[in-house]
Amino acid sequence: MTGQKKERINKGGEKISPLEIDNVLLSHPHVRDAMSFQIKDRDLGEDIAAIVVPADPRITEEELRRYLFDRLIQFKVSRRIDFVDLIPRNPTGKPLRRVGKEQFSQEDSNSYAFYRT
Repeated sequence: MTGQKKERINKGGEKISPLEIDNVLLSHPHVRDAMSFQIKDRDLGEDIAAIVVPADPRITEEELRRYLFDRLIQFKVSRRIDFVDLIPRNPTGKPLRRVGKEQFSQEDSNSYAFYRT
C-alpha cells in the first residue's frame, strides 16, 4: 500500500491513481502498453503525463486524449501523452513510474510538446 500511496498524483488537491489512467489507456484497441505518472506543475503542484507503446503507429495523442475524456473525469486526463517503444519495468514487471517522472522533469513540464520515438 505504501508504494501505491507514493505513486498517487496530487493535482491541485485531487488525489489520482495512475493505475486508473493506465487501465483506461490499455483498454484502447491501438495501445499495446501504457504508464502514467506525475509531473511537476507550477500552478497545481503536480499534473499527469503518460507514455504509450502504440499497437498501431497511426494513433495520435489527440485520439487518446478524446478517448480518455470520454471515460474519465476531466481533471484525470493526462496533459502529456508521449509515444515510446518500451515501458520501463522492474524485474517483476511493475512499471517504473519514477523513470518516467525523472525523464520528464528534465523538460519544461508546462509545455505541450509531444514526440514519437
